[in-house]
Amino acid sequence: MAIFKGAGCAIATPFFEDGSVNYQEFDRLIDFQIDNGTDAIVVCGTTGESATMSEQEHMEVVRHCISYVNKRVPVIAGAGSNCTQTAIDLSVDAAKAGADGILSVTPYYNKATQGGLIQHFTSIAKAIDIPVILYNVPSRTGCNILPETAVKLCKEVDNIVGIKDATGNLAQTSKMMQLADGCIDLYSGEDGLVVPIISLGGIGVISVLSNVAPTQTHDMCMKALDGDFKGARDIQFKALPLIDALFSEVNPIPVKSALEMIGFKAGPLRLPLTTMTEEKRVVLEQEMKKFGLI
Repeated sequence: MAIFKGAGCAIATPFFEDGSVNYQEFDRLIDFQIDNGTDAIVVCGTTGESATMSEQEHMEVVRHCISYVNKRVPVIAGAGSNCTQTAIDLSVDAAKAGADGILSVTPYYNKATQGGLIQHFTSIAKAIDIPVILYNVPSRTGCNILPETAVKLCKEVDNIVGIKDATGNLAQTSKMMQLADGCIDLYSGEDGLVVPIISLGGIGVISVLSNVAPTQTHDMCMKALDGDFKGARDIQFKALPLIDALFSEVNPIPVKSALEMIGFKAGPLRLPLTTMTEEKRVVLEQEMKKFGLI
């Protein structure tokens, strides 16, 4: 059984000006998501700025999120690293805290071989007893999980259940799903490809867009899953200009600006990420208005 179907929000982490986590605002954002139809919370992923968190801080944010959500929706904890032992430590801690699953990114910088990826993910999965969703985002990591590798992992390791596909390569995704023969829970890792991914057998999205448009992202997924591809496509097409604006600079720079526009104190970004340029912020605000969010 899938951890979730529909829209999982890759939730941002609000910070105070001194860089510490603003847990009160984080709770507001969690409530906003759940109250507006989000099907799962994905904490401490790329959008949550996990790359600039210490391991201790990462674990504290995951524990807090799990506790505050309190089983209202599934919580998937980002727990990846380019060091296998670190990824194991983060995954074990998330499992102990009550996470419903983990999201495990391909090792970055090291550029593992396919054999290395198999050993890396297998070692993580065997250290825990909760489901693992692989995260394939070669544009960020320089490392691509090939279709054969993804299928091998999902078929041979009981608790590796799915993949967040942010390759942007629908031919690769199509081949993977053909080989999988139903063994992979596929989630889009790109908001602009939700409907095409579901048409290939996907069951939802792990979404940046959902931070500011949870209802629309949920509805898009559910219409597609229910076979209403015209209705889903209408939402997808309407959202595309906003999605482009949300990725006009490196994620999560624009989405934290967008959250500020709808009344959340998202706070600053941690270096090396910087504040959105004014020119692109103006475009983002225009698209937020066109989409009906402000």
